Amino acid sequence: MFKTANEFSLYIEERVVKERIGYMDAIINYCNTIDIDVGSIASLVNQSLKDKIQLEAEDLNFLKKSKTVKLPI
Repeated sequence: MFKTANEFSLYIEERVVKERIGYMDAIINYCNTIDIDVGSIASLVNQSLKDKIQLEAEDLNFLKKSKTVKLPI
């Protein structure tokens, strides 16, 4: 469906905004919708999307906070 990782990233961003869900949920929902394993889309996840997923996971305490400083905006 997607030719590049950037197309996939834009699609996920759109889902996050429209459906008001997290990045991880948007990716899992996409995989469930087209009935594929989450691991099979690893090549479609670009660095920008990885960073957003990491921040989301840190905020949810799924990962330890990284040493970078995040402003409370």
